[in-house]
Amino acid sequence: MGPNGLVVAIDGPAGAGKSTVARELARRLGYVYIDTGAMYRVVGLLAQEERVAPDDGDRLGVIAGGVSIRFVVGPGGEQSVLANGRDVTAPIRGQSVGEWASKVSTRPEVRDIGTVVFPDADVKFYLDASAEERGRRRHRQLRERGEEAPLAGIVAEIESRDRRDQQREHSPLRCAPDALRVDTTSLAPQAVIEELLERCRAVLRERGARVQKP
Repeated sequence: MGPNGLVVAIDGPAGAGKSTVARELARRLGYVYIDTGAMYRVVGLLAQEERVAPDDGDRLGVIAGGVSIRFVVGPGGEQSVLANGRDVTAPIRGQSVGEWASKVSTRPEVRDIGTVVFPDADVKFYLDASAEERGRRRHRQLRERGEEAPLAGIVAEIESRDRRDQQREHSPLRCAPDALRVDTTSLAPQAVIEELLERCRAVLRERGARVQKP
């Protein structure tokens, strides 16, 4: 959200490029970037550490309701995630935590307590990409962090997560009717950012014209 009140919501399946694009879009527009996916990952990480089963809604609700999550922006624009004052930026990006986050996020106790949804956002985007391409991206990210995992296994996990996210009872993943859908499979991140940036600026121009109209 920016100082002029424009709310931009970006949704889509895991690995479609949401975080990368959202961070840069927020920087270019001078907006605050809220990583709601990181909130689920924090709950997933804590559930793992406390050995709470992903279907134990009551205990997951306690974790989600009791954790204090802060997003801290460093001098270079990098964003850190703090859970109860502890820096969890790196651990919440692990492959197993991502799977755990996908599972716990299906629970209404977590979704109701742990997130803020913007159904009336001024601009909505839905980023998508093929499971194979998302798997390749995730594989590169893991290798850059020194983690090794077979590409075929990563793609299989992504496809499984897609089904789980799309079929969950509460807030299933889907493209909103009024969202601009962007397939990022063959697009470089910068090209995606430019497309979204132009749409946001168009909305700002339209809003400005309405305000100035006598």
